[in-house]
Amino acid sequence: MSLTQDLAKVKQEFIAQTPLEIQTEMFRQIQEQQQSGIAYGRQEGQKAKDFTLKNALGETVNLFDELSEGPVVLTFYRGGWCPFCNTQLKSYEKILPEIEALGGQLIAVSPQSPDNTLSQQEKEALSFQVLSDTNGLVAAFYNILYDVPDYLQNIMKQVGMDLTEYNAMNSWVLPIPSTFMIDESGIIRSAYVNPDFMQRLDPEDILHELRKL
Repeated sequence: MSLTQDLAKVKQEFIAQTPLEIQTEMFRQIQEQQQSGIAYGRQEGQKAKDFTLKNALGETVNLFDELSEGPVVLTFYRGGWCPFCNTQLKSYEKILPEIEALGGQLIAVSPQSPDNTLSQQEKEALSFQVLSDTNGLVAAFYNILYDVPDYLQNIMKQVGMDLTEYNAMNSWVLPIPSTFMIDESGIIRSAYVNPDFMQRLDPEDILHELRKL
């Protein structure tokens, strides 16, 4: 199955297993972002914002240093607690050899603390860089950071999902799931930013864009 099909299956399971009041609030948040009129995300042709973050082993990784080795597929995800994110990352892991064969590399960023990122990386057996943006600054640089609304905070707390614990900070913030293709000169060549966290950029689209670089 394609990633789109896999995500559709996860969505079906979510709807089947999640109380209606929780579903309603989550779909409400998606709809509010879609209808906000805000142009989320840095755009094609813009310069990528440089950053330095720590990976799951506590090592620092700098974007522009990585770009000196070739183009970067930079993807932002919500966290290891999100089944849609887990499905996405596992799907991207499968095409990693093809990404590398095209001279590229994959970097994933989430607001999770390094400890949580490490457990996520081990759990999913990911072999690409998984970085911690615990204060959300990098997501803000890429114009995809948002404050989780109060009504959704309350719902998440009810099901034991306290983002302040996962992300090791006091703020309830998340990135809109996004994937940017950045060439060696640091220019964003394509951008996928979708407020519907149940959808992600398909691996075949990533490979298609890399072949054009």
